[in-house]
Amino acid sequence: MAQNSKIEGHAGKDRQPAAAKRILDVARDLFYRQGIRAIGVDEIVRTAGVAKPSLYRAFSSKDELAASYLRQYDREFWERFDEAVAAHPDNPRAQILAFLTRVGQRTQTPAYRGCGMTNAAVEYPEPDHPARRVSEDNKRELRRRLREMARGMGAADADTLGDGLLLLIEGAYISGQLFGAGGPAQAVARNAELLIDASPKAGG
Repeated sequence: MAQNSKIEGHAGKDRQPAAAKRILDVARDLFYRQGIRAIGVDEIVRTAGVAKPSLYRAFSSKDELAASYLRQYDREFWERFDEAVAAHPDNPRAQILAFLTRVGQRTQTPAYRGCGMTNAAVEYPEPDHPARRVSEDNKRELRRRLREMARGMGAADADTLGDGLLLLIEGAYISGQLFGAGGPAQAVARNAELLIDASPKAGG
């Protein structure tokens, strides 16, 4: 009997990570498509096909589930960014244009709903909300990297160029949702190229 209980205990442990992953996958899809505030816990567990206690065993609250979704989004965002960087060693201009080319392409897809980080920041203006903190950290790091890349391009005012690129990116995220296919977001890389080329060079 004790042996059977031990086996059942191990089975429960094996199921828990699978349940947590299922919950997070479902929450990510719903949060991204419909917004975090619009989706309740009941809809998540129903769609995931799990009991509500399973959610609260894996995530202490809906706020923590939202933050977990965004932390996963953050990891994948930087994977894409780093892929563009790695493809063009020592060439920050080519790196950012490669990244933005992919952004522009994604904005043309039917399921595009902008940047999950930007959307969450709009939904949660409270600075201490877990989702807001993850979003802010992502945007601050992006701003830091863009300014650093602008310095690598030899810009006379690297901070302004970096911030200009950030504004272009955020504009693409929003206009991609508004206009869809054929909208201005498809040209975000070209507009970044024009901005970079128009920026004065250090010592120029």
